[in-house]
Amino acid sequence: MTQSTSENFAHNIELLGYHDLDGKPAFKLAMQEVNGRWYLYLAHLWHRGWSILDVTDPAAPEYVSFIPGPENTWTIQIQVADGKMITALERIAPGWGGNDGKPYSEGFLIWDISDPRRARQLGHYRTHSTGTHRNFYDGGELVHAAGGAPGFDGKIYQIVDISDPAKPKQVSSFWLPEQKETAPRDGAKFSLHGPAHIEGDWAYLSYGNGGGIVLDISDIHQPRMVSRLAFQGLGSRQGIHTYLPLPRRKLALINDEAINENGDENLNLAGIIDIADEKQPRLISLFPQPVPPPETGLKNFFDKGGRFGPHNQHHPNHQPSVEDRDDIAYLTYFNAGLRVYDIRDPRTPKEIAYFIPPDPAERIGTKPSKLVAQVEDVLVDRRGCIYISEKNQGIFILRLKKVWPYGAM
Repeated sequence: MTQSTSENFAHNIELLGYHDLDGKPAFKLAMQEVNGRWYLYLAHLWHRGWSILDVTDPAAPEYVSFIPGPENTWTIQIQVADGKMITALERIAPGWGGNDGKPYSEGFLIWDISDPRRARQLGHYRTHSTGTHRNFYDGGELVHAAGGAPGFDGKIYQIVDISDPAKPKQVSSFWLPEQKETAPRDGAKFSLHGPAHIEGDWAYLSYGNGGGIVLDISDIHQPRMVSRLAFQGLGSRQGIHTYLPLPRRKLALINDEAINENGDENLNLAGIIDIADEKQPRLISLFPQPVPPPETGLKNFFDKGGRFGPHNQHHPNHQPSVEDRDDIAYLTYFNAGLRVYDIRDPRTPKEIAYFIPPDPAERIGTKPSKLVAQVEDVLVDRRGCIYISEKNQGIFILRLKKVWPYGAM
């Protein structure tokens, strides 16, 4: 697969490199640095498996290997820490290339990647249901999973002990009453999207129409709800997609996910939460809506086709190889590309940079219905290299042209 020759649009961002991933577009991204070399780990969207990319030279990334995954199974989520890789397995959602009549694998796999160029499977956690979506792992013995469970609708929070990777076991779980299969349905989507970000004794859960939930997990065997900030009916039908704490500043980033194409849904939400008091979180600002560059000829991004709206934030996840700044926010916006915000004043976030990839030259997957660029995930390494994945293309490697010193005003 070659990169499209159509134009990209950028402000305060330069393109360092690109890799087509042998025609296998990526979804979620993870990173580790080993002996001075930098490795990007990629979960694929339309293909079943994962890839390793050596990005030590961001201008000339090297494709290391492809790790095949189980057939008819989503392998779109990935986490890396402590020389281990956690890869989610999940039933494929309708319309995304799966076959409902065939078996699928589910749960998550645990891999040894102490040799960063080779993955060795250590174990398999099973939910005995639909599998897991976006999980949290920052090293150690616990994985905080967003997993299906028998008797429940959607994903629930599961704390999983992987101290013996060959025999992972669930320690505890948390769910909302609305998720019981016997509960009345009103069309709302109560499901933990994940990841459940962990900061000390607190777990921050992005819970769809359940909102942004904070749990006290000081006793990991009995998670306890501390607060619930709900936005049901305001954003997309998906509900809250990301609840990312910035603990040094007692703030959190929050957003829903654009689901329908051409803006056929409520206006999407992306903003900043004050979490100085975890019992009473408050929405204090919203990110400005992206505006098309004049040279595109578009009045707005809704007219472009495909999805327009927020999706994934950059997640540091306590990893030394990953950028950990809380004065900048990186947010993918589907057909509006990557948007970068100055959040030094949390009451007035400002857009400072963007990168909109060229539209794909060829279709790889089933979506979007109109073949336009759709940026999925973003990850920023400690060197300032920015990686973005795209629905029908490879990996774009970027860098901000101008960045102020951390904390400068």
